[in-house]
Amino acid sequence: MATKQISVERFTITSAKPFSEVVKALEASVGHPNMSTFTNDVAKSYADLEKVIHAATGASGLMQFIRFDLGEIVRKERGENAPRSLRYLIGNPLIMKQMLERSPDAGSYAPVTILVDERLDGVRLSYDRMASFLAPYGSGEALRVARDLDAKIETILANVAN
Repeated sequence: MATKQISVERFTITSAKPFSEVVKALEASVGHPNMSTFTNDVAKSYADLEKVIHAATGASGLMQFIRFDLGEIVRKERGENAPRSLRYLIGNPLIMKQMLERSPDAGSYAPVTILVDERLDGVRLSYDRMASFLAPYGSGEALRVARDLDAKIETILANVAN
């Protein structure tokens, strides 16, 4: 049995835009494959897999796997005026593959989470950096891929927030 201490870096940016605009901009920046057919589509050759993923990710190179409405539970108790909170799992299976080949532990952290939530000071977009998750595992190549992913996501979040 082993344990490992992981120190996580969180990137957060606050937007003055309304929650609905932030969500719309974030969702417009990533692909939205039909996940029920996506898994069937990728079950072919690797070349076919790459084509399916590229078509699903669009210009950003990322896609939404799922969205959780975390604020729904709070609204059940406090009503529709309660702060909203959404958790997105976003990524790219080809990027995940590159990290997994170099550090199998990357599978614990991919796809990544983006949290969008309302607070008193605005709408926050938060992301825990993949490079911080992978740093303790010692693979320089996995870290390079993770840093590229971090930069891509942080650019999207900055564009969404402004």
